Amino acid sequence: MINFLNISYLQSGNEKQVKAYQVLTDNRVLEKLAAYKPILVGTIPINIDIENSDLDIICEVPDNDEFVDQLTAVFGSQKDFSVIESAKFNAIKATFKIEGFEIEIFGQNKPATQQNAYRHMLIEYKLLLENGEAFRQEIISLKKQGYKTEPAFAKLLGIKGNAYEELLKLDA
Repeated sequence: MINFLNISYLQSGNEKQVKAYQVLTDNRVLEKLAAYKPILVGTIPINIDIENSDLDIICEVPDNDEFVDQLTAVFGSQKDFSVIESAKFNAIKATFKIEGFEIEIFGQNKPATQQNAYRHMLIEYKLLLENGEAFRQEIISLKKQGYKTEPAFAKLLGIKGNAYEELLKLDA
């Protein structure tokens, strides 16, 4: 099992994973977020990314206003920087671009290891290991057709209902 809490695993991954590692380390992105216990999540860590996949980083954020100030101070000069507050999730989302990667930082007042994005990634990684390369390629194919990650998994697994909620039930 990969230790997703440390991005060093990316160094021995595919070309995009190696590039992601270089961009994140060269620009000290996770280092600058260290106080918020950042975790890289999403499709790139588990090798189901497509051409326009971004680097998703989740953080534990006790104070939204302070987090917005910190994000703006540290990343505000990056290309296409924006930050929004999501009332639905009581969360902050910042996006910007560095060296060809779109980076999305999501902060919520919950330990990052308990956030749905991390939980989904672990479940999806396990499903990829269990179902093999053909399954992984099918997920990628569905994503290229416009499916989001969780709905793609749900479709292939025959899961009905809300894909985001139903996949979390597989963690039980």
